Amino acid sequence: MIILILMLIGGLPVFPHSRNWGYGPSGIIGVVLVVLLILLLLGRI
Repeated sequence: MIILILMLIGGLPVFPHSRNWGYGPSGIIGVVLVVLLILLLLGRI
C-alpha cells in the first residue's frame, strides 16, 4: 500500500522529465489504488 502511494506521488507531472507525460501514470496508479481499497474493504485481500 505504501509502495502504491509512493508510485502515485512519483507519477505526478511536477518534474521536468515527466511534464509531457500528463496525468496518465498517476491516473492509472490512482485507479489501481482505488481497486485495492475496495477489495480491502470487502475483505477480499
